[in-house]
Amino acid sequence: MSQTIGPSPSAPPDEPLVDEAGLARWLAEQFPDGGDLLVHRHQAGHSNETFFITWGDNEWVLRRPPRGAFLPTAHDVAREYRVLTALGSTDVRVPRTIAMCSDDSVIGVPFYLAERVHGDVIRTDLPERFGLEERARIGEELVDALVELHTVDPAACGLGDFGKPTGYLERQLRRWTGQMQLTLPLTRPLADLERIGEWLTGNLPETVQTTLVHGDYKLDNVMFAPSTPAQLLAILDWEMSTLGDPLADVGYMLVFWREPDDDADDLFGRLARVTELPGFRSRAELLERYETRSGRKVTNLSWYQVLAIWKLAILLEGSYARHLAGLTDDPFFAEMEHGVPRLAERALALIHP
Repeated sequence: MSQTIGPSPSAPPDEPLVDEAGLARWLAEQFPDGGDLLVHRHQAGHSNETFFITWGDNEWVLRRPPRGAFLPTAHDVAREYRVLTALGSTDVRVPRTIAMCSDDSVIGVPFYLAERVHGDVIRTDLPERFGLEERARIGEELVDALVELHTVDPAACGLGDFGKPTGYLERQLRRWTGQMQLTLPLTRPLADLERIGEWLTGNLPETVQTTLVHGDYKLDNVMFAPSTPAQLLAILDWEMSTLGDPLADVGYMLVFWREPDDDADDLFGRLARVTELPGFRSRAELLERYETRSGRKVTNLSWYQVLAIWKLAILLEGSYARHLAGLTDDPFFAEMEHGVPRLAERALALIHP
């Protein structure tokens, strides 16, 4: 997969992200029993663009790459479609896929359709139904769904070649170092990010087991049922998935899981603080549940957490490059001028506690 940095083929900034006339023609060919087309852009999230589609009696989600994606490998919708389709035959909680379109002439870029799952994604606010007695279960469901993913036999569901069976952590370091080196000349020098990369390389742990990994696993990338008790319905946003070290998912999940004593001013605190509320499990409790349910001992946790923060910082620096180039209308990315350096500070604090 290419790591070339620069705007991906896409519509100019003044053109819509979805050519509704082109989409309607394609839908009429693929699903002739449809009807009127309604398209609504989903504003939450900062990865692939998400739209809610109504085609007759059908309710679907359309996913396409963001306009001007500077890190193309992070926005491969065909890869996301493949993993979702394969996991549909397993116990992993994923939306059902409908169709993939690789023809750029339809809406300007590749896209896919999946079923629309109705529920709640927990970001900045907690639904009222999740009272004190439900909050512990939210964390438990988050861990249990991850264990289900890490238990899947990739070869059995057609994903045996979804990534290389060994060397995941080494490839992660090479890939993200490369992305960093391509991005920083477009933005600004960030010596802390470079120092973190050097530390990660010099302290690389041994991968004990290879499984399917999500790559972006956190509370606001899953959906809960609109009822109680708390039930995790679907894991979302699979662009970063591959074969790799399952502990990378654990470290990623835990750095996004807030506790009451965490720094309120860092990027994580601004994104979501709901898990600081009374009743939520601690990071240590989530870790213990993962180890118990998976039968897998989590070692070198701080290394995996630093990796998670470093990758996120580089990804968001790429989004900041899109902002500087005028290729995104997402105001969140303008805040990365200060948000990315703060992420680097948090990673360094884990390295030098």
